[in-house]
Amino acid sequence: MAFTNFLSTFCFVGLALILASISPTVAESSPQDFVDAHNAIRAEYGVGPVTWNKTLAEYAKNYAETKITTCEMEHSMGPYGENLAEAFETTTAELTVNYWASEKKFYDHKSNKCIKEECGHFLQVVWKDTKMIGCAEAKCNNNYIFTICNYYPPGGYPDQFPY
Repeated sequence: MAFTNFLSTFCFVGLALILASISPTVAESSPQDFVDAHNAIRAEYGVGPVTWNKTLAEYAKNYAETKITTCEMEHSMGPYGENLAEAFETTTAELTVNYWASEKKFYDHKSNKCIKEECGHFLQVVWKDTKMIGCAEAKCNNNYIFTICNYYPPGGYPDQFPY
């Protein structure tokens, strides 16, 4: 899928990402968009598919709504695995999940460690034991889109391989 109107420069903010765009509209991603985007990446690594979970989605939605005023990139510290992203004015599930997956270049499977940069978003997307996801987007007062995906079971344990 071509991603016209998107800049290719991305910035890291802690464990969260800021995705920049120049399109003035907000794309509303469906649950199936998030599931499909995750499963496309997961298939590349031979891990099973994820399914949509309403409890995880509700958790994500409730947390995203708390960020509308500030759009602060801060994890919920909840019981699930979690990836966060911000995009200016628009994003899609596919773009967000593919960007998380782009951290693969910073993951060394042999040593099971991130090298040079963060790779935890990638690890959570492809974590072999994760079976369910729930995601939400919220448009913040500053026109950023706050995206959160929650994962169960969570992944990213340093003593375990993701796939």
